[in-house]
Amino acid sequence: MKHYKGIMESDRETHRLDIKTDPKMVEKQAVWAGIHPGMRVADLGFGSGKTTFFLNKLVQPQGRTVGVDIEKDRISYAKSHYNDPNIEYYCRDIRESMLDIGLFDFVWVRFVLEYHRSTCMDIIKNIAQILKPGGIICLIDLDYNCMTHFGIPERLEKAIHGIARQLEKKADFDPFVGRKLYCHLFDLGYHDIAVDMKPHHLIFGDLNDVDALNWEAKMEIAAKNSGYEFSEYTDGYEGFRKEFLQGFANPRRFTYTPVICCRGQKPA
Repeated sequence: MKHYKGIMESDRETHRLDIKTDPKMVEKQAVWAGIHPGMRVADLGFGSGKTTFFLNKLVQPQGRTVGVDIEKDRISYAKSHYNDPNIEYYCRDIRESMLDIGLFDFVWVRFVLEYHRSTCMDIIKNIAQILKPGGIICLIDLDYNCMTHFGIPERLEKAIHGIARQLEKKADFDPFVGRKLYCHLFDLGYHDIAVDMKPHHLIFGDLNDVDALNWEAKMEIAAKNSGYEFSEYTDGYEGFRKEFLQGFANPRRFTYTPVICCRGQKPA
């Protein structure tokens, strides 16, 4: 299968994923989903390895954790920043068979399926092969991803929505994947399905440093990779970038994005 290069891949992306990952939120989501000590856990599409490291803490004592990501550089980053005797890191493609790495009690897929709009269900079916009967899968993703703002210029909002539509068409990105997670597990016959929804981004007032860096990197990388023409601006992308940074720094701006967590138990 052809190697997948995500739209957000860049030298800055692993660092962005690292600083934006909140260990307390990871713990809260994982405990809600049913993680507990002694489990063997798979973190698929682990990014920086930070999530893997903190999931591993939750399954001790006697638990084991495997982190899987398609990018070799991220394997190196995770091993140097988030290594532990109970963690193994693998460079693998989650669209291909992973049966050789064994079966798991708990499979975690966070902010990954949004990059696979046309093959999302196929990926979930593939992932299900490494989940033990009775095991738990936890799917976490955003809905209306990065598209809900108020208090920004009209042409800026138009460009943001245009970028999202372009990414849907050209990069197989799905800004609405969060709302689909429940139906995917329902259609696969999973038991004890539960759903939780909370704000992932909730930004108003003065912009903090983490949100500023995260959104600047997110918009610059996604916008540059989208192929959108930025016809609203006489100076194209640079005009968009300037107006976005100014608009997002305005304390009047209000931005939110819901995160949807969906967990289910694999039928025996």
